[in-house]
Amino acid sequence: MNWSVSSRVLIQAIAKPNFVKWNARPSGMSGERRPHRVPARVHSSRTLAAMNKRRLVVPLIWLIILMASASSAYSQQRDISAFNSPRSNAPGSPSVPGNSPDGAAGEALEKLTQDFNEALMTVQSHHVDGDQMNYASIFKSSINGMLQSLDPHSKFYDAGDYREWLAHQRFQYCGIGATIGYRAIGSRVDTYILDTFQDSPASRANLRYGDRILEVDGLSVPNRASSEVREHIRGRCDSVVNLKVERAATGATDTIKVSREVMHQPSIPDAYLVRPGIGYILMDGGFVFTTPDELQSALRFLKELGATAYILDLRNNRGGHVYEAIRVADMFLPRGQVILTLKGRIGGISHTYSAANAAPDLSPLVILVNRHTASASEIVVGSLQDHDRALVVGENSFGKGLVQNFAVLDEGLGLNLTIARYYTPSGRLIQRDYTNVSYYDYLSRGDAELAGGTSGQRQQAAPTGPSSRTDQGRPVYGGGGITPDVAVLPRLMTPEQQQLTDSIFIFTRELVNGRVAGFDAYKVQRPIDYGHLLQATDFPATEALYKSYKRYVMTQNLNIKEDRLDAEHDFILRQLRYEIVTAAYGTTAALQALEADDLQLKRAIDEIPRAREFAQTFTRRCNLH
Repeated sequence: MNWSVSSRVLIQAIAKPNFVKWNARPSGMSGERRPHRVPARVHSSRTLAAMNKRRLVVPLIWLIILMASASSAYSQQRDISAFNSPRSNAPGSPSVPGNSPDGAAGEALEKLTQDFNEALMTVQSHHVDGDQMNYASIFKSSINGMLQSLDPHSKFYDAGDYREWLAHQRFQYCGIGATIGYRAIGSRVDTYILDTFQDSPASRANLRYGDRILEVDGLSVPNRASSEVREHIRGRCDSVVNLKVERAATGATDTIKVSREVMHQPSIPDAYLVRPGIGYILMDGGFVFTTPDELQSALRFLKELGATAYILDLRNNRGGHVYEAIRVADMFLPRGQVILTLKGRIGGISHTYSAANAAPDLSPLVILVNRHTASASEIVVGSLQDHDRALVVGENSFGKGLVQNFAVLDEGLGLNLTIARYYTPSGRLIQRDYTNVSYYDYLSRGDAELAGGTSGQRQQAAPTGPSSRTDQGRPVYGGGGITPDVAVLPRLMTPEQQQLTDSIFIFTRELVNGRVAGFDAYKVQRPIDYGHLLQATDFPATEALYKSYKRYVMTQNLNIKEDRLDAEHDFILRQLRYEIVTAAYGTTAALQALEADDLQLKRAIDEIPRAREFAQTFTRRCNLH
């Protein structure tokens, strides 16, 4: 650890207490899964005088000591569960072992204590707002500043963050079971119900697509971020939230009481036949304890429907538990084949994890990846690619080759600390370089490696990292995520198209409630039909529908020019059908409505014959029958 750098970062962080939280999951909606910023704890009951400087300095120094020893201690643990598995890190688990630094490190810590103390007292005495300092925020931002001087994935959790982390690991929360999102018309921003989960409190309360949320427990909702609204809707299980809503169907205002219940979020939300004999499995929900069982269930379901080949969609899957990723890869690899190698800090100690499956699934596989496929997802993709077991289609994955373990600290605090690097079977470290880019550019990928491109198109960057070979001798690359075997960039939504989505939603809200003349067939005033298998004939997006939308926009003074609408004709039709299908069948089914516009999925389907060749060669080479 560079103590001088950490000291400087700690002190600089005092002046920047409102540190931006890292782990934001990209999503098209402000739905149930989106992580959010949690405010720091505010000690309003303590006066400035009572907030002794030692309460800040001592925990900070203690955490630095912890970091100095944690990597040593954890890198010697050989059990898989020690890596990224809350089973061994639940509240009440032992604190991290290790000895305090001495010698030069001890002197650096003593100097750091003095520097931090002096900086804190100077700010308190002379800063224009020094008498209103939020010590909890300073405490949190100082530690995170220190951690980010080491790597971009180590993170400190205050009590609120820790509760959120636990909910995410369990993939459940206490809420009403609805997806919400904000829509802006003019200067007004409103939050709407977009979808309700099957047999959820929201569904039983008759909340529907397009219902506008006006108040949550007396809190006015308009012009608030939907993430803030969601946090007020969530709460303690078995409690009640009072919602005032404007019903989309009638325009009437209702005040309803909705019970909060435990909501389980599947890591595999959908599986269906995308073509005869080709099963599609959406795996965008991370890797949690239930993921392997969910995948087994999806495979059985699709086989019963006649699937003989599969597309695993790991796009936007940000990862999760290493152990569950190993279990998923184990389903498709025979006993003895390497899945990954973890290398910790002490003396090059490493541990290799291999498949133990005597009867793996040998079906042809295509895996879809994108720039948000990360961490545990990349473990699965890297192992199957290196063994030539699956064909990878899409764009370069995120490139996270670091492993964290969670340490529970005192008073409900936590530290997620990088303890190891992982390597694919061919020896690749897929971690992207984070030493010469900003924190923001690293986490957003910054488009630095994506050259040019207009109208939502980008160019795939050529691999530049160290190369290695798959079992069949194909070149693969490290240092920049997983490079797909077949590079296909997505059709991205342009800023101009994004601006149209709000008006498309508002028009659809009128349409499905029977308030658009001549389109009675599009009226949807019934509960969501969750079990419906989407057909091409369901709510077709016709030219007449486009013209009706265009007339609506022109009469609503939305400041959208007619020639702009005509330029986005095809996009508008696709988005209209997506919104209508969402109202009728829910957001999961609505994703199928966008299938025709999914260039990566279309290419994955086209690559199934090549995937069959991969599977046949793999079976022969491994002497499996």
